Amino acid sequence: MTVQTSFESRSPATGEFLARHRVDSSVAVDAAVRRARVAADWWAGLGFTDRRRRLLRWKHVLVRELDGIAELMHQETGKPVDDARLELVLAVDHLDWAAKHAGQVLGLRRVPSGLLGFNLAASVRYLPFGVVGVIGPWNYPVFTPMGSIGYALAAGNAVVFKPSEFATGVGVRLVETFAEAVHEQPALQAVTGFGDTGAALCRSAVDKIGFTGSTATGKRVMAACAQSLTPVLIEAGGKDAAIVAADADLGAAAEAIAFGAMGNAGQTCVGIERAYVVDAVFDRFIERVAAIADRIRVGAEPQAQLGPITMPAQVSVIRRHIEDAIARGGRAVVGGPESVRPPFVHPVVLVDVPEDSEAITEETFGPVLVVNRVRTLDEAVDRANSSRYGLGSAVFAGRRTATALAHRLHAGMTSVNGVQSFATVPSLPFGGTRESGFGRIHGADGLREFARPQAIARQRFRSPANLLSFARTARDMRVPMLLTRSLHKRG
Repeated sequence: MTVQTSFESRSPATGEFLARHRVDSSVAVDAAVRRARVAADWWAGLGFTDRRRRLLRWKHVLVRELDGIAELMHQETGKPVDDARLELVLAVDHLDWAAKHAGQVLGLRRVPSGLLGFNLAASVRYLPFGVVGVIGPWNYPVFTPMGSIGYALAAGNAVVFKPSEFATGVGVRLVETFAEAVHEQPALQAVTGFGDTGAALCRSAVDKIGFTGSTATGKRVMAACAQSLTPVLIEAGGKDAAIVAADADLGAAAEAIAFGAMGNAGQTCVGIERAYVVDAVFDRFIERVAAIADRIRVGAEPQAQLGPITMPAQVSVIRRHIEDAIARGGRAVVGGPESVRPPFVHPVVLVDVPEDSEAITEETFGPVLVVNRVRTLDEAVDRANSSRYGLGSAVFAGRRTATALAHRLHAGMTSVNGVQSFATVPSLPFGGTRESGFGRIHGADGLREFARPQAIARQRFRSPANLLSFARTARDMRVPMLLTRSLHKRG
């Protein structure tokens, strides 16, 4: 049997040949991890200040190369160049935050020692794992993996990055820019290939895996990592819902939800796939969102607002969801099955779709928005929370109503009177619950995700009560027993 050693990267919009990349075997992956192990010792030894200096230098290289990387992203994924630029702008902002805040979040800090530990000085610090493997997606091939890569590096880890086979050139370019800024050791490396290369990374000697992708693949990643008890961070799929209340700004809500559903051709894990709109404003909302969806320009030309479906296999999923929704009584107010014109899918807005249809229960990952009518906001919350996913969400309402609704949603993140805004704030944690995964990137939680806490209790002076000794006496126990009964006797 012939072993594939390389593969072609082609434009999803035109089929044009872009580049050839290697397929890294398990042997090559293990070699990269060994190199990373050496680099990790050096990188961790630099300390927060010197790592910050180098990461900010990398940031400057990324800014300098931003337009070129955006163009490459456009070629590989098909997304409009300005969408690619925005993705890079966000990634740069997050890298800057991680570099500048790692010392404050992860550095040694004193903590209270408590009454029984009055003779102790208690402290905690966060140490890097060592080598972190990152498996990235194709839909946001810089911003999403950088949520793991940038924060893992800032925490003191070396990283071995496996980019998606649909965006390999972007991933390789990302590593090349790092090497330009940090030339001493390969603290960031890339391994390339298909699923087998990612599986090899999971089975290698990495100390943690950060994965972004489908829920099904996330489960396979967990199973592989379980063999060696390698900890994992899983950022999987979503079926994000938006709620529109009667006191919402309907124009703003329609504009935001249309973008949240259709942006990046709907290929967004935190894209809006469901909208629940109260009966009082439903018809007016549908008019507005349909008008916006009708005007969206689709194609490969520079003025297009939506590009192709990057992964060809997803086209059949999108078509099936549309057809199933209509067959089960749903109605298309914009587009329909005829909107699926590979490699492009034009915007589709569906209404009156049964809650047990695939377009409601499964991730569509295309420019398809289901808008269903609800009688009350309580019904909207119940429907939004009925999904097996729990990644992002959005609420459109007056200030007091919106906050109360946001607190009731079973999602890792919620935007109020906007969509996906939580992803733009570097200090906010990003991640989901249920089958959307676990663990967090971004913010202080994202830095701690890639570090292990070390607790230290230092004896400042000998305790008069000899509690932790076989020489303990009844007299030694008298004081802690009196204190416990005095302080904790009431609930």
